[in-house]
Amino acid sequence: MSKLMVEKFGRVGLLYGGTSSEREVSLMSGAAIHQALQNLGVDVVVIDVGENLLQELPSYQLDRVFIALHGEGGEDGTLQGALEYLNLPYTGSGVLASALAMDKLRCKQMWQGMGLPTTDFSLLDSDSDWAAILERLGGAVMVKPACEGSSIGMSRAQTAEELEKAWRDAAATDSSEQIAVIAEPLLPGPEYTVAILDGQLLPSIRIESNAEFYDYQAKYFSDQTQYLCPSELSEQREQELQQLCLQAFDSVGCRGWGRVDVMVDAQGQYQLLEVNTVPGMTSHSLVPMAAKAAGLSFDQLVEKVLEVSL
Repeated sequence: MSKLMVEKFGRVGLLYGGTSSEREVSLMSGAAIHQALQNLGVDVVVIDVGENLLQELPSYQLDRVFIALHGEGGEDGTLQGALEYLNLPYTGSGVLASALAMDKLRCKQMWQGMGLPTTDFSLLDSDSDWAAILERLGGAVMVKPACEGSSIGMSRAQTAEELEKAWRDAAATDSSEQIAVIAEPLLPGPEYTVAILDGQLLPSIRIESNAEFYDYQAKYFSDQTQYLCPSELSEQREQELQQLCLQAFDSVGCRGWGRVDVMVDAQGQYQLLEVNTVPGMTSHSLVPMAAKAAGLSFDQLVEKVLEVSL
């Protein structure tokens, strides 16, 4: 432990694991962040989050929290609200921004209202006219649960039968009766992501997956997925992409750090996909890759994320 780091940050609780469908990714992110915090000399307590977190947290005598939980319960404003109640500073976005970013449906509705570019969509349910939706959205769609991450529950559809099955598969990712599932036009790509760290825009990354789309396996385990960073855009296109991502990030009310995902449509226009308020920090993750291109080591990135929670 470093005396300087203890004076700067106090005792830090690293929250990871949890019970969401993204637990496996969170465990990997948490392990990498834990190693970095140890390298930095930070006094860190590792906490695999269970159902009794609120009762247990006071006993750790923490000064702040590093959130490495992905998905429901860690990235959706629930945990952030609890930490505010306990008066514990934490990394990343606040309650409202976390909740809004996690909900792709409401996020898209807000962007449409603001005139930011994001594709049209249909909200699916058991009464949907599958053929009519397909026709309206261009004949090929991507179906996704509105409140999942890591591409969980996502699939393509090009026929009415495939669309109904895709809706059922996406709806099955959550036992809740209230789960929202949306269909969006299938975009030809490419896909880009831009990380934001304390107001600084990091170099964009172009993602090239040989899978049907950039799915869970391609994101976290495949060595076939290619990442171009810098992404070989012209200076003007890079600037246009970065400014759009910053607008999207700010519109949701995000703070500290995060990542905005974008795809290109058939006309070559950028279309916003989503904002990630607790991006992955694994060996295959995008924010560490962008930080490296900007001259920041993984340890420096982790320290910076923690710093902006002060």
